[in-house]
Amino acid sequence: MALTKFGFVVTGGGLDPTQHRTVMKSDHFEMIAIGVSEPSQGLAVAEELVGEGVQLLELCGGFGPVWTAQVIEAIGGKIPVGSVGYGPEAITLMHELFRD
Repeated sequence: MALTKFGFVVTGGGLDPTQHRTVMKSDHFEMIAIGVSEPSQGLAVAEELVGEGVQLLELCGGFGPVWTAQVIEAIGGKIPVGSVGYGPEAITLMHELFRD
């Protein structure tokens, strides 16, 4: 089976999953990206994406391992779920980016 439908969930201040949704689509592939302001919103969004036929789900690094595990549990492990991670070479730049 080929991958034809992919989902991505990103966290960011003020993002509302009912409003912040983007679809990229070709004749052979579709990607749905949805923004949430809190990782907890990702549980319902993941369930929705699975219901829409997404075959693979990726979460932004803001979910971390705990929320990633909770998303997997929320969808009953029906599809693979991964999360973005950054290696040690990015640590300094990440600290500068998220410093406030």
